[in-house]
Amino acid sequence: MARRLHVHPTTPQPRLLGFAAETLAADGVIIYPTDSTYALGCALGTRDALRRIQAIRRDAQGHYMTLVCRDLSELATYARVENQAYRLLRSLTPGPYTFILAASREIPKRLLDPKRKTIGLRIPSHPVTRALLETLGGPLLSATLTDPDLDMPLADPDDIEDRYSAQVDTFLDAGYGGTEPTTVIDLSGEEPVLVRSGKGDVERVFGPDFGAPPWH
Repeated sequence: MARRLHVHPTTPQPRLLGFAAETLAADGVIIYPTDSTYALGCALGTRDALRRIQAIRRDAQGHYMTLVCRDLSELATYARVENQAYRLLRSLTPGPYTFILAASREIPKRLLDPKRKTIGLRIPSHPVTRALLETLGGPLLSATLTDPDLDMPLADPDDIEDRYSAQVDTFLDAGYGGTEPTTVIDLSGEEPVLVRSGKGDVERVFGPDFGAPPWH
């Protein structure tokens, strides 16, 4: 049964963040708030926790995890970032965007798209997420808290506890969350490609007349 920790949404308590960090260090799975939706998280080097997240989400084909970073400097450790992509990243982060980039050698091969050698990375703006990453002193692997039975991610902490508390170890409850996932932009090629339109403003990248692809 998960331990539910009530964290302040803008000034989270260091003691509670420390407990979540201990959970991650022990190969555990947490639920935590982001600037888009609540998410599942585990440590970068884990194997068992990663499989647990895939089971929770019921990802039959294996969902590619997102690496959540503190800042652009940390992101650049785990991805190869060209100058044009860096300028775009700097203008959109922190915020509700996920970027697909060519992975560096710091990323375990099992986390990569086997054909393209890419990985999703993001720098969120939620105060709890940012404070948690500072407590960890590094990134964490993440996936949206959802499964095939849901039309959209759960936002009510009580509903989240009822549905998931038996499947995770720690739940950082920062109050009512969002239901719109991140905007996903592929920066691994010569030009940005919109993969999913979500909470992040698409017009900031592609202009007001851009025809966004449907959600998927």
